[in-house]
Formats: sequence, C-alpha cells, structure tokens
Amino acid sequence: MRPPLPRALKQGAYVLVLAGGRGSRLRQLTDHRAKPAVPFGGTMRIIDFALGNCVNSGLRRIGVLTQYKAQSLIRHVERSWGFLEASLGEYVDVLPAQQQIDERWYSGTANAVHQNMHIVREARPDHVVVLGGDHIYKMDYSIMLAEHVARGADVSVACLETAVEDATEFGVMAVDGDGRVVAFEEKPARPAALPGRPGRALVSM
Repeated sequence: MRPPLPRALKQGAYVLVLAGGRGSRLRQLTDHRAKPAVPFGGTMRIIDFALGNCVNSGLRRIGVLTQYKAQSLIRHVERSWGFLEASLGEYVDVLPAQQQIDERWYSGTANAVHQNMHIVREARPDHVVVLGGDHIYKMDYSIMLAEHVARGADVSVACLETAVEDATEFGVMAVDGDGRVVAFEEKPARPAALPGRPGRALVSM
C-alpha cells in the first residue's frame, strides 16, 4: 500500500487550471462557450474532471484562468465549487484575463501562466501544478507530486504511453533511461521511441 502524501506537501501546492481555450475541433459546441464549460454527462462540465481530480488529490488551492467566452464557465465554477472551506485555506478562484503585463490577452498556455505570476507569488507555494481544464480523465496528482519531490526534479510532466505510429498527433517526449526528458517535439513525423521499447512513445497529456 502506498504511504499517504504528507499533508503539508499537499497544502503547500498551488494549482493553475488553464481554462481559456475555445477548442475549435468541437465546432458548434464551443461557439458560445469555452471548451472547459462544455456540458458532459448532464450537469457536469469538462472542467469538473480537473477540479475533481484536484480536490480528491488533496490539492485545494486552485486558480482557474479564463479568457474565451467565459461567462458560463465562471458561473459554473462559482456555483459548483464554492463549497471549499476558505477558513482552512481552501478555495477555487476564477482568474479572468486582465492584460496584466501589456495590452495583449493570453497568447498561449505559457503566456497565461506568465501573466499570472503575481497571483502565484501571493499564494507562496512550495510547488505549482499547472493543468489543462479541457481534459477528461481521472488522476491522483498527489502521487505525481510525491514522485516529483522524491526525485528532486525541477519540473515534472504528466505523459501517456502510445504506439509510435499514433504519436505523430501529439507532443512527444524523448527521455533517457531514468525517465528524464531530454527533448520535446510537437507532432513529429518520426516520433522518438521509449528507451528499449521501439514500438512505444511518450506523449504529453
């Protein structure tokens, strides 16, 4: 049985959920709302998977970065995730795009994080977890956080294994025998295979 992650490690983490994208591949579903706000299974929204993973992992200091047609997303987050106990330092804050640095809106995921670094500094976190708000999956982030700390890594990236022939549609990690990332390529024609496993590749979530 896996030992529990120390409570202080969970409490010291701050999460940024990137939820500003349109999701053009969903076509009409995102004409009037951001992709993370698209309904899923009745009353749920796509963003609920990332937020539910956070809460169930014990990571309960969360900032949700919004931009594209965000009103329904903001309404859903405020009404559905307002149960966290602020007196215990638990919260989900909605962080709309505010042209924090200059007159430009977010130009991508890295820029969205960059424009909100003052929010991150205010939280004074020991570790920062950056997530996409438009993915449907189940994951215990505390396991990844514990491994990140145990390995003394500067940055850890969540990845999935896939067949090499399917990896051309994703961002592909080249790693060494210890799992350390040595290169990254977006949608390569010839994806790098995992060491010792020529038919498998490692792709970014």
